[in-house]
Amino acid sequence: MSRIRSYKYPIIVGTLLTLSLATNVWLYSTVQAQRLSEPRIQPLTKAEWNDTQREILQPYEDSGRLWNVFTTMAKHEDLATDWLVFGRHILAENTLPPREREMLILRIGWLCQSEYEWAQHRRIGLSVGLTEEEILRINEGPQAKGWSPEDATLLRAVDELHANAMITDPTWNALAAIYSEKQMMDLVFTVGQYNLVSMALNSFGVQLDEGLEGFPE
Repeated sequence: MSRIRSYKYPIIVGTLLTLSLATNVWLYSTVQAQRLSEPRIQPLTKAEWNDTQREILQPYEDSGRLWNVFTTMAKHEDLATDWLVFGRHILAENTLPPREREMLILRIGWLCQSEYEWAQHRRIGLSVGLTEEEILRINEGPQAKGWSPEDATLLRAVDELHANAMITDPTWNALAAIYSEKQMMDLVFTVGQYNLVSMALNSFGVQLDEGLEGFPE
């Protein structure tokens, strides 16, 4: 009986791995097929702004950043007001260095296939020290050749959060040897914030702003 079990075990495991791979490929192709070429929620025009929306959006217009993500989110004024407070923490008060923050955001944007998020943060990533080659390598993930052990571990944390909603002990311990407790907390919330943003951008059909470059071919 034990010989039969030991003989069958590799076959069962191999079958399960094959099914898992096929499922992942199917899910990826399904997600790709669901990208929207038109908005489900139309962004606000300036003529439509009410007083609260004007208070939210005028600073973005004044700074030349009146992007589709903001004019879409401002359609729900209360939600936008609260969301922007958290978003400002992640982008402006994050305890992680900007380069590492943008690596996290680009990786989760790629995993969620959120072209809008990826395109916006490609531009930001270049401004904080990432190279074009590194940004393309972020799409390949932590296993890509060329990463330092620290960068690879950072990307692995994103993959684990995306796949299992948790960072494993080996990855956590490796990062905790580099980053402070507050930085580790910001790491998780940065990935979580942009996972949520990706869901919104994809589901609302937010379209690329003029001048943004989408996913590479």
